[in-house]
Amino acid sequence: MKIMLKDGSIKEVEQGISVIDLAKQISEGLARVATCARVDGKVVDLRTVLSKDCSLEILTFDSDLDGKKAYWHTTSHIMAQAVKRLFPNAKLAIGPSIDDGFYYDFDVEENFTEEDKAKIEEEMKKIIKEDLPIEKFVLPKKEALELMKGEPYKVELINELKDRRRDIFL
Repeated sequence: MKIMLKDGSIKEVEQGISVIDLAKQISEGLARVATCARVDGKVVDLRTVLSKDCSLEILTFDSDLDGKKAYWHTTSHIMAQAVKRLFPNAKLAIGPSIDDGFYYDFDVEENFTEEDKAKIEEEMKKIIKEDLPIEKFVLPKKEALELMKGEPYKVELINELKDRRRDIFL
């Protein structure tokens, strides 16, 4: 396949290479700081497999807002994981990236204190050091509901998707 890079150069690669593997071929340093990519103008995650000739721009936190939003999206998942480790009874709501960062809504019995927030931040650092694999998967609605059965707000969100999509991306 022929991949046109941001600088206009063409890189020939085997069909089926992932964006992150192509980034590694270009530069290990680029791969370390990559947050997402644009393939033919569409923002995709780094695990996206390239299957045809295309244009590719590998984004970083410093490259533009889409690069930042991908980073913040992942960070929101890390924060949710940290909160669930420290406060197992916390209920997860939503945690989107926004133009200047991210947030996550949690349903907890008592508001987080400054001490709690510091503990959450420390737990997030531990999770990052664990270097856990990040996996994207799609589930049929029934399986998504089963996976999220202890999370009422997630169940509500999944049920709201019923008319728009049969499979759920988690």
